[in-house]
Amino acid sequence: MYREFIPLQLECLADYADPIPGVIELAAVLRRRGIKIGSSTGYNREMTELLAREARQRGYEPDSWVSSTDVPAGRPYPWMIYENAVRLGVYPQEAIVKIGDTLPDIEEGLNAGTWTVGITKTGNEVGLSAAEVAALPLETLKPKLAAIRKRMTQAGAHFVVDVQAECEAVIDEIDRRLASGERP
Repeated sequence: MYREFIPLQLECLADYADPIPGVIELAAVLRRRGIKIGSSTGYNREMTELLAREARQRGYEPDSWVSSTDVPAGRPYPWMIYENAVRLGVYPQEAIVKIGDTLPDIEEGLNAGTWTVGITKTGNEVGLSAAEVAALPLETLKPKLAAIRKRMTQAGAHFVVDVQAECEAVIDEIDRRLASGERP
């Protein structure tokens, strides 16, 4: 079934390759600060190459892409973070921040010894498109985000924010903590 599904997924993947809202802007902020950007995905190498081309055309191009088939195992194992670190020449692990919108993202970052930041308004946890999230009444959205925040915190996330735009302040806080000797 998996072998039959892959061609179907490859056929439509480009239709769903728009960057998550705020990612392009966050990448620009990080680059201005001299921070390297590694991206990882549960997709296989063929899918990742397709997504990388699409993302580049849509304005997102990290310094490194790692797919789950590039390493012995995907999330929650730390291998994709380690591979990005090798490709980017980043060390030590506490100099890395894993930002993700799933619980396995948080687990992966913790397993790799990095700082972890959970994003509540995107991904499998919220289970809705950006347009659907934007259309939700506040009285429906707030408890949904609070529940996601609680799950990410319980999973061990060092920080949880609603959107990517809040990550710059988190990076500032991590810099302060590192300067005072704190480690993830």
